[in-house]
Amino acid sequence: MASSIPLFTLEARIRRTLRLHLRDLGFTKSPDGSLMPPSDGKDTLRSMHSAQRAARLESEATFIAKQWPRLRCHFAAGTGIAPLQIKPELELIEAGTWQSRLFRLAALTWSVPVSQGYGRRMRFLVWDRHINKLLGLMALGDPVFNLHVRDEYIGWSSEDRKQRLVGMLDAFVLGSLPPYNRLLGGKLVASLIRSVEVRDTFRRRYHDTKGVISGTHKRAELVAVTTTSALGRSSVYNRVKLGSTEYLKQLGYTEGWGHFHIPETIFDDVRTYLCRRRHAYARGFKFGDGPNWRLRALRLAMSLVGLRSELLRHGVKREVFITELASNAREVLKGTRKHPKYDDLLSIDEIAKLAKERWIVPRAERCPDYRAYTVEQIEALLFAKYTNQNAPKANTHGNIMVA
Repeated sequence: MASSIPLFTLEARIRRTLRLHLRDLGFTKSPDGSLMPPSDGKDTLRSMHSAQRAARLESEATFIAKQWPRLRCHFAAGTGIAPLQIKPELELIEAGTWQSRLFRLAALTWSVPVSQGYGRRMRFLVWDRHINKLLGLMALGDPVFNLHVRDEYIGWSSEDRKQRLVGMLDAFVLGSLPPYNRLLGGKLVASLIRSVEVRDTFRRRYHDTKGVISGTHKRAELVAVTTTSALGRSSVYNRVKLGSTEYLKQLGYTEGWGHFHIPETIFDDVRTYLCRRRHAYARGFKFGDGPNWRLRALRLAMSLVGLRSELLRHGVKREVFITELASNAREVLKGTRKHPKYDDLLSIDEIAKLAKERWIVPRAERCPDYRAYTVEQIEALLFAKYTNQNAPKANTHGNIMVA
C-alpha cells in the first residue's frame, strides 16, 4: 500500500506514473513546459477521457448491475418518440431517492465523466411527459471563483465578484440522452436553463439562505448561469437562439488549466503523499475551504516531488457560454442595478414549443435514423469494456454534458 512505502519511493512513483500516463495520452511539451494535446479533434479529446471513464464504470459496476434492471424502463427507444409531441418537464431531485439513482445511472452513459458539483446544487431530471421517458439531465451548482472571460464580460473587479457571485450558478451537467440527442435535444435542454421554473426553483431554495463562506443573508436571485464545453468548440451550445432571444452567449475560451488528465490512481497517491507530509490539502475538500481544492493539491504535490506545475496546463481550451435569465443581468452582477428584470423569461412549455419548431421537428424530418435507436444501445454504454482506442462516441461535454 502507498501509505506503507518510503516517502522518497512514493515521490518517485508519482513522477514516473504521471509522466508515463501523459505520454500514453499523446501529450507533448511546449517550450514553456505546458502540455500540448495530440490534436484538438473531438474524437481525440474523448479518447483522452477514456481511462477516467473506464475507472468510473469499474467503480460503479455494482451500482449499475443493481440499478439498471430497475430503472431501464425510464429510458426511451426511438420508435416511442413523437417529435412534435415532446413535452419537457423538470423534476428537482432530492438525495436518497430513486430519481437520484436514475440521475446517477443516466450520467454514466456519457463518455466524459460527470462532476459532482459543489456548494449550492439543483439537480433535475428532464422528462418527456408525452411518453414519460427520460429526455435529459440538468445540474446547476456554484460557479468557479476565477473565470477570466466571464469576469471580463461582466466587468467585475475582485471585490464585485466576491459580493455578487451569489447571483450566478454553473451548469455542470447539461444534456439530452439518446435517442433525443439525435433530435438536437441538447439545445432544448440547454434552453430550459432560461425558464421561469428554474428561476423560481432557485428562489425557493436559496433566496433566504445564509452563505457558507460569507455567513450572511444575501437575498440571492438567479440572474445568470455559465456553462463550459469540454471538447473544444461546441456545436450544440452555439446558435442557441429562439425568436429574438439568444439563450446562450459565447464568451470565449478557458486558458487550458485543469486536472481532467490526471487519473484517480495518481491523485490517490498524491493525497497519500500530502497526508504523509501532514499537509492540510490532503483533506481540504469541503466547500468553503477555497476554490478548486483538487487543482491546488496537485500543484502543491507536483512542486514537492520535483515536477513543474505547468503540467496542469493541458492546453484543452473549453468554450464558455452564459445564459442571462434577467434582461439586466450584467447590471445586477456589476452592482449598478439592484433588482433583476425578468420581463422576457418564458415557461418551459413556451420554450419547448419554440424549440420543437426550430430544431427538433426539422431534424426528425431530415434524419429519421433516431427511430432505430434501442434501449439495448444505452445498456451497452453502461456495461462497456473498452480502451482508449474504442471509447464510445457519446456527444458529451465533460463536466458539462451536452448530447
